Amino acid sequence: MDNYTNSRRDFLKTSGLYASALALTGCRSGSRIAPTETSVQKPNMLWITCEDTSPLLGCYGDELAITPHLDKLAGEGIRYTKAFATAPVCAPSRSCLITGVYATSLGTQHLRSEVKLPEKIKCFPEYLREAGYYCSNNYKKDYNFIDFGVWDESSQEAHWRNRRPGQPFLSVFNFVSTHQGQINGSDEEFEEKYGSKLEPVERHDPAEISLPPYYPDTPFVRKIWARYYDLITFMDKQVGEILNQLEADGLADNTIVFFYADHGLGIPRFKRTLYDSGLHVPLIVRFPERYQHLLPARPGETIDNLVSFVDFAPTVLNLAGLPIPGYMQGRAFLGSQAKPPRKYLFGASSRVDEAYEFSRCVRDKRYKYIRNFFPHLSYIQPSQFCDQAEIMQELRRAVAEEELTPAQKLLWASTKPAEELYDTIADPHEINNLVGLPETKAVLEKLRKTLRAWMLQTRDTGLLPEAEMHIRAEGSTPYTMTRNASKYPQRRILAAADLVGKGPQNIPGLIRLLGDSDSVVRYWAVIALDALGPKARPATEAIEVVLEDASPNVRFAAAGVLCRMGSCDSALHVLANGLKEEREETVLYAAREIQRIGAAASPIVEQVREAKAACENPDGGFKNNNHAMFIDWALKNALESCSQESDQP
Repeated sequence: MDNYTNSRRDFLKTSGLYASALALTGCRSGSRIAPTETSVQKPNMLWITCEDTSPLLGCYGDELAITPHLDKLAGEGIRYTKAFATAPVCAPSRSCLITGVYATSLGTQHLRSEVKLPEKIKCFPEYLREAGYYCSNNYKKDYNFIDFGVWDESSQEAHWRNRRPGQPFLSVFNFVSTHQGQINGSDEEFEEKYGSKLEPVERHDPAEISLPPYYPDTPFVRKIWARYYDLITFMDKQVGEILNQLEADGLADNTIVFFYADHGLGIPRFKRTLYDSGLHVPLIVRFPERYQHLLPARPGETIDNLVSFVDFAPTVLNLAGLPIPGYMQGRAFLGSQAKPPRKYLFGASSRVDEAYEFSRCVRDKRYKYIRNFFPHLSYIQPSQFCDQAEIMQELRRAVAEEELTPAQKLLWASTKPAEELYDTIADPHEINNLVGLPETKAVLEKLRKTLRAWMLQTRDTGLLPEAEMHIRAEGSTPYTMTRNASKYPQRRILAAADLVGKGPQNIPGLIRLLGDSDSVVRYWAVIALDALGPKARPATEAIEVVLEDASPNVRFAAAGVLCRMGSCDSALHVLANGLKEEREETVLYAAREIQRIGAAASPIVEQVREAKAACENPDGGFKNNNHAMFIDWALKNALESCSQESDQP
């Protein structure tokens, strides 16, 4: 995974400059290196990807979109109407795209981390390279694992033009111009970087924006949405530049072109959520004439088959005529050996930065089921990176000033339901939760069982707290470890996790589980009690016992529960000691619990300051931009809460 020298926010602000240069200068300047080709046995493949973009394109029927190049590409290719990411954030999605294995199987579901992969699992470009392909990536990777030897070249200069003459290629171009970081900043900054690169007729009028019903209608919200449409138009120009290069090099008649986004829009209620707004992406595939016999439809038509990111790797191998490894969990949706359309799609939401989450979803062509295993946590948790965004500040202002409609208030509730079910045809915005209605009981039970079966089949590592996953995988990999029943008694763990959100009648059983031989079963018993809030008070004594548990996640979770019930005296020292742990994943969990208890952490403020300082280098930067940065962010928030308490008269 790339190492960033600055904070994520600095990186995202500067990355837009490179995106601008690629679209408006760099792509036009380079001379052709490879000669014109007329006959190559294996098809070339060009992947054009963009970030944080829902299907807000003209070819998808969006009347506000100005996307002529993508509309033309769709007219020459096929457009998928039901393509979905497997996670609503980039790194887990990318780890799945590049391996053909769900991030939840690999242990790469958390943003961000560095996870080891077993030797047998390779990134699909490695198979292409073994078959003679030149594989270039321009230039983001962000797989949540350290990769070696995946690409012939991965840089800002990577290009099919750098290959040997006549060599088939897979070439990836990733545009960051639509990333969430680009919608922020002053009007002057936005105009300099993007607005000035567009013609007046290509700009979007905030007054004409059609907002989804879960967004408040304010002038600032409209401005941000208009910016997003402008960015998509800018990105469309970048796509046109790459396609022009392909044509100029005489390669269009032998290159299969994919266009897609890594997940939904980079704004609240889109990115980071399992709603279609977070997972639904555009997908366009264009085949040159010589390969159109492999198409499932005629050029210009649409396909409504369900397609998942886990299907991309086997599809590319299939198009290249290569065998698909048995460990890949997707199915080829194009090529001579394409599989029948899938019945279900699956998605996962896990930790992003310092905010812990554990939700899973399954959908068919109509219904979406979401299981929230942390229902006691809000949809919009405090998060340093997200909270700096102007759109988040505006939305929080609207919440504080009570400007929201009932549909808009749902996202800002302090808790969320343990289960959600939506009819995505009748209710495309997924506002009306159908759980509990007699007429959808059969659908709920079917999807509930389907999701459970998927979690078991794919050995979902998310059932393990992140630190515990790494502890149990020591000397191995999370993927390998979860296939060892002695280290991962999955059915027992899932049964305990499934008690979360099920009501106080389970308290006697949860108290018994606090004494289980498996630490993760004990952990889920604590989480289930935490989800009960004050109703869990009858279990106070039992929770106090596990403050001395051998598992750090159990200790810290128990300490957090007790503090939130007003019994901090015996719990704070457990969290303070947790800040001294060597494993950063462990420290982050303790830091987040301290952040969640707020001003009650005041007695350990000195330990918090020391732990925060330990995350920083002498120059003020972070020791790393993974867990150390997230620990710092959580503790910064905790110190602010304690300071506010001390300022009270």
